[in-house]
Amino acid sequence: MPRSHPADPSHKPGRSAQGLVGVGIAALIVILLTALLNVRAAFTDGPPPRTPLTVDTTLYRLQDSYVRTVSYLGLVVAGRKANLAFEIPGRIASLPIRQGSPVKTGDVIARLDDASLQARRQATAAALKQAQAELELARLKAKRQKDLRATDAVSREAFDETRLRARALQAQVEAASAQLAGIDIDIEKSRLVAPYDGLIADHYVHEGTVVNPGVPVVRLLETKRREAHIGVAAARARNLDRGSRYTITLHDRQIAAELLTVRPDVDPVTRSATAVFAIPEEIDVLDGEPVNLELEENVELQGGWLPISALLEGERGVWTVLRIEGDRESTVTVREGVEVLDIRGDQAFVRGTLTDGSRVVATGTHRVTPGTPVQLKGNR
Repeated sequence: MPRSHPADPSHKPGRSAQGLVGVGIAALIVILLTALLNVRAAFTDGPPPRTPLTVDTTLYRLQDSYVRTVSYLGLVVAGRKANLAFEIPGRIASLPIRQGSPVKTGDVIARLDDASLQARRQATAAALKQAQAELELARLKAKRQKDLRATDAVSREAFDETRLRARALQAQVEAASAQLAGIDIDIEKSRLVAPYDGLIADHYVHEGTVVNPGVPVVRLLETKRREAHIGVAAARARNLDRGSRYTITLHDRQIAAELLTVRPDVDPVTRSATAVFAIPEEIDVLDGEPVNLELEENVELQGGWLPISALLEGERGVWTVLRIEGDRESTVTVREGVEVLDIRGDQAFVRGTLTDGSRVVATGTHRVTPGTPVQLKGNR
């Protein structure tokens, strides 16, 4: 018979079975705990409440109209400006005044070469003297013949001839005098004289140029009298009062300018009427500089003012705001659509679904979304 081996004393029957039972009990405990947590969550009120955000708010006040300031652009224009030219032909002998130089009334701006005119004047003056001498002789001869005619020492025909010759010489003297005066006028016209105080804006020709009558030589701008020509909407131009003073802006400086007139026509391009204002003489300004006129006008539109920081850009270019809704205990935000009608500084005039007296989030709108609990600043 085969021999039986003795049993291993370290081997205990059923040990692996006990391990499996322990794992099962642990898994059962985990399942029960999970089930208990799920049951508790099902009977609670949800996640803990969020802490309300503190926000600045503003009141929306509805109004039927508002006053806005409208700015109109214009230009500074010299009261008088002209392209000066000679009235007679000739060669320019001197043009001493440079561009930008000031001139006074009567100052000589340019001269023509008048040598030929001076020669003609001398010849005409000599002819006049000769005619005057012959006239004096004819008058003396006619006087003597008149005395002799009483004694029949001179025939009537000779006396008439002497008397009529004196008349002819008188006409010759008058013609020579007129011719001499015309030459003097031409000599005077050979000098280009400033007709008023101003500045030389431009030169069109230089010394040595032969010019014809009417060819521009220089451009002269008046300095004493300057005006602001501003295009104003025709509807507003009718309400401007001639002689009243209005505030215009020049060089970032506000000036009280008198309204001289409003032109009776409308510019075909800008569709505006030109209002002409007088600029005080003490104001240093150049021709062509921009100037602004600001006028207040009443706009008949219903809406209200809100800070620009309260606006949020919505879909398709629509602007929205966040309106405060609820009581102090439970305050949330609601989105409202608005239309921006006008902007003045950091304020916007809007209309939309907001009602009068609505409270709107004024700042920090990027931190707030519709439905977010909020707390008004200053409220506890």
